[in-house]
Amino acid sequence: MANSNDNLLGNYLKNRRAKLDPSAFGFTSTRRRTPGLRREEVAQRANVSATWYTWLEQGRGGTPSTDVLDGIASALALTADEREHLFLLAQHRPPEVRYQEAEGVTPQLQRVLDSMEFSPAIVRTVAWDVIAWNHAAMAVLADYETIPPEQRNILRLFFRNPRVRNKTVGWEKEARAVVAAFRADAARSGVSERIEALIDEMIQSSPEFQAIWSEHDVQAYGEGAKHFHHSTAGPLTLEYSNFKVDGRPDLGLVIFTAATPADAECIRSIIRGRV
Repeated sequence: MANSNDNLLGNYLKNRRAKLDPSAFGFTSTRRRTPGLRREEVAQRANVSATWYTWLEQGRGGTPSTDVLDGIASALALTADEREHLFLLAQHRPPEVRYQEAEGVTPQLQRVLDSMEFSPAIVRTVAWDVIAWNHAAMAVLADYETIPPEQRNILRLFFRNPRVRNKTVGWEKEARAVVAAFRADAARSGVSERIEALIDEMIQSSPEFQAIWSEHDVQAYGEGAKHFHHSTAGPLTLEYSNFKVDGRPDLGLVIFTAATPADAECIRSIIRGRV
């Protein structure tokens, strides 16, 4: 007998299918030998052939495409976590990150931000809109509460906000790193109309962005260090780490920490000056 682990994808599909209520999808629930939807019903909802879907459950359908997997995920009413698991089983990779409009974060995540009293922290979308921040971020990075919502975007701030630009040491080098990391995020998200519009806007409004964008450099935005010159506190070096928000892969949590004890004291003096 074949080991059931040899067909993890097929077993997962059969398990999800069996847990669905046919009547919830407009199918009759009478005279069924097994619970859940039939294979033909899943295939109909996923817009694939019943024969091919049967082969897929049997472990001989080949590697399904992204569009097919999305159709199956919709047909089986999978949650975001279940859809990711489907892709991992079928293609051995998570699905591409999709851009989602986000107006804010959960109260719990905001409390996490607020708990970091002396570590500036922000939450950004894949379009690099800043949608949440803590008090330390306002004191050290930018006063987000006074910036119009449509301007709370890292690219717009970095290239078009004089205060952000003037306090960034080695601005040109940092600008190249920012654009390269944004390009990587944009590609990962599928480059939605929202992101394409932002890129066009930046090309039209900033010759410097246009020149850097045309170089097509790509790099990860995982961790590193940024150097600032604060108007009252002087030189400041912050190390940063970027994290994905669990359940929302389109959101990134960026936490900045003092590089040295002197930088930690600098952050404290800046925050005390705002209070």
